[in-house]
Amino acid sequence: MKKEDIHLSDIMRILIGEAPPVFLLEVFIRTLIVYLFLLYTLRWLGKRMSGQLTIMELSVMLTLGAIVSASMQLPDHGIMESFLLLCCAFGFQRGISYLGVKSSRIEDFTQGKAGILVKDGVLLLNEMADYRVTRQQVFAQLRSQQIYNLGLVDRMYLEASGMYSVYKREAPKPGLSVLPPDDPAIQAMQTDAAEVLACQSCGIVRTLNDQEICMACGHDKWLRAVN
Repeated sequence: MKKEDIHLSDIMRILIGEAPPVFLLEVFIRTLIVYLFLLYTLRWLGKRMSGQLTIMELSVMLTLGAIVSASMQLPDHGIMESFLLLCCAFGFQRGISYLGVKSSRIEDFTQGKAGILVKDGVLLLNEMADYRVTRQQVFAQLRSQQIYNLGLVDRMYLEASGMYSVYKREAPKPGLSVLPPDDPAIQAMQTDAAEVLACQSCGIVRTLNDQEICMACGHDKWLRAVN
């Protein structure tokens, strides 16, 4: 667009731009497609992408950045496009939230649902793989809450928001240490449990006389369980 074509009195260009008015309908369709694709992509990438924000909130935040840039910087784009896009983003957020209240299926798809990572002091490896959470991420979170072996954990959940919730056992039992194995000084904080081993892979415990193949995950490497 040439500079001589820019006039402050050209209200139609300022509001709508150089595109025909029917393009606003195309903008709505484009926004709907991009928003749904972005929502699905963030769900696929995993909950930890969103942190404390919900996936829908993060989708809206990313969408807003793209909404305002073109009409603010390009003279051939009207501000009505951005206004319509903002209304679309707001409407999608409100509409999906409303549908989520009415339908648990829609809520699970858009928001996700809590997943269990640790049960009765044992790592649920299949669930961890589904949520793309590693052992070290679980151990780091437990250490941050002053929990130093899996035997102290009754349940550990990965919430839909991406946060962790940990519930301790009322009666602690020996379990797999979550302290870094290459730090002997901190390992000295714990004492080995008598005649109890913990699976190095999932943390299930057994006595010295039990079978050597882990019944939960099939691994055969064991460490001394700690109190």
